[in-house]
Amino acid sequence: MSFFSPVNQARWARFRHNRRGYWSLWLFLALFACSLCAELIANDKPLLVQYRGSFYVPLLKNYSETTFGGSFATAADYQDPWLQKRLADNGWALWAPVRFGATTINFATDAPFPSPPSGQNWLGTDANGGDVLARILYGTRISILFGLLLTFFSSVLGVMAGAVQGYYGGKIDLWGQRFIEVWSGNADAVSDYPALKRCTGQLLVAAGHYRAVRLDDAGRRGPG
Repeated sequence: MSFFSPVNQARWARFRHNRRGYWSLWLFLALFACSLCAELIANDKPLLVQYRGSFYVPLLKNYSETTFGGSFATAADYQDPWLQKRLADNGWALWAPVRFGATTINFATDAPFPSPPSGQNWLGTDANGGDVLARILYGTRISILFGLLLTFFSSVLGVMAGAVQGYYGGKIDLWGQRFIEVWSGNADAVSDYPALKRCTGQLLVAAGHYRAVRLDDAGRRGPG
């Protein structure tokens, strides 16, 4: 069915009348687009470096410290004040608006972790010293992409399983449906496991107490 068919156009018109849902969709798409460009918004590496007449792109390639006049062939730490001064004295560096990545810890702050919003950390830091905004951006991308991929593969497997069950029928259809029912109940079983374990323990204690009372009562009555 074409997107421009009368049916789809009517559906889209009804959806647009739901202003809360309509603007929520655009807000979600904007946040998703920002998360896809997370490296351009929050990054502990410069996007572009000009050093002694040469250009470097740390966003796409890892450079060693010796590239910028250091003594060690290890990966350059662009959060190091020495390296930042070196780049400023011999060229320039273009940074992302937030100079922290998803795993970067802000050791330069004097505030204890977690810290409130500041000029460096716009949404503050978490208990481990990580930038909250950077982690939100990268975490949003991972969560949404994982959900989309999971939905896609679930749909493909579901269609394939349904096609096999419908084509062969009989026991294959019967056992296939039972497997789907058991598999669908796994989520509820896992979420209810703590309560189920507690209730099972209480039932076992009650059953043991009841059995002990019966045995004690039988002993008092004696044989016969």
